[in-house]
Amino acid sequence: MKSAHLLDQLEAKLNELAQAVAPHANIRTPKARFDGQLFHTHGTRLDDYLQEVRQSMLLLRQSVNGQRTERVAWMAERVVLQMSALQRELATLQLRNSENRPEPEQENLYEKLAKHQDYERRLRAMVADRESQLANQQTLVQQQKLQREIAALEGRLQRCLLALKKIERAIENRERQ
Repeated sequence: MKSAHLLDQLEAKLNELAQAVAPHANIRTPKARFDGQLFHTHGTRLDDYLQEVRQSMLLLRQSVNGQRTERVAWMAERVVLQMSALQRELATLQLRNSENRPEPEQENLYEKLAKHQDYERRLRAMVADRESQLANQQTLVQQQKLQREIAALEGRLQRCLLALKKIERAIENRERQ
């Protein structure tokens, strides 16, 4: 008797959730929304997940009717977790929709260009610093260590310069279009 009442309450909550999901049920998203352990569905609509919660609820009812106590506890927890996940998704849906869209690619290119120019400046300063230290070193071990550091920094500087050229070409191509 007690479990039937609890099932009815859970069913009522599920119906409330279904009403809340209804306006957003068929809106597609770019990727699956939930953890694969919580939902087997990999759909991109909230309705897909709501249907799985309903299926879980049906399995819960069957477990209660079959008096499988361990399965009832597990299924009840699963239904509650699935419903909670859907409620959280609904609560954040408005935030997701109002999130700032990614900046246009062109602005990102200018930001990348500025970052790489800063990297270049810092790498050149580090090379100059190591070269000045090298001139003041007395021991061969220290000189060799600094020469290895300079070689590594110059390699990084070359990669940075290549990246800078690539970014500059991308900016030029965008501006031509």
